[in-house]
Amino acid sequence: MVPLSFAGEEWLLTEGRALYWPRERALLVADLHLEKGSFFARHGQLIPPYDSRETLERVALAIRETGARRVITLGDNFHDSAGSTRLEEHAAGMLHALTRMVDWVWITGNHDPEMEARCGGTLAEELELGGLILRHRAMAGEIRPELSGHYHPRLQLKVRQRHIRRPCAVISANDGPGGKPGGRMILPAFGAFTGGMDAADPAILKALQPAQRIDAVVPARGQLARFNLWNRAA
Repeated sequence: MVPLSFAGEEWLLTEGRALYWPRERALLVADLHLEKGSFFARHGQLIPPYDSRETLERVALAIRETGARRVITLGDNFHDSAGSTRLEEHAAGMLHALTRMVDWVWITGNHDPEMEARCGGTLAEELELGGLILRHRAMAGEIRPELSGHYHPRLQLKVRQRHIRRPCAVISANDGPGGKPGGRMILPAFGAFTGGMDAADPAILKALQPAQRIDAVVPARGQLARFNLWNRAA
């Protein structure tokens, strides 16, 4: 885990694509896309059916690493609203155990707008916590500090003739209401079967406006590596 300052708060960004908020003892993860494998199987595309197990094992590991007492998901929790009905017994047992172990909040997304809390936890379209807005999709024009998912940002670099692609968080810098520290962050997708969008894609840069600058950040060798994607002055 590496320390990260954002919106006047101190955070920890894990190697496993989760964000930990020590003051709230909250672990935030975006875009789990549970039961994506079974969704594609129903449409004739057979892929290994163990994505939910792998994703939930990674959530459990992040809880142990951070000592989180709360988990907040940032939407697209299941690949579709009926995904929770398809969980096989082992994965369902894992999820029930996790939602009993911590205070679990599901923020719904465009893939699961009618999701039911069959596996424990509570549902919300968005949440305000400690002065931050937590939602699935970044709202263009938002000036309050905001955390979201949806875009599955991925940093793409070419280093010594090698193409490197890594999930990353994308952070915009701007002043919040009343001159307080602001900023907005899009978390990387956490799910096992999730792809990614170039962090510098115009859709991501547009979603984070207004901004003074926009950076991609990734943990690297115990430190936070930062790559500028957009500058207002440029």
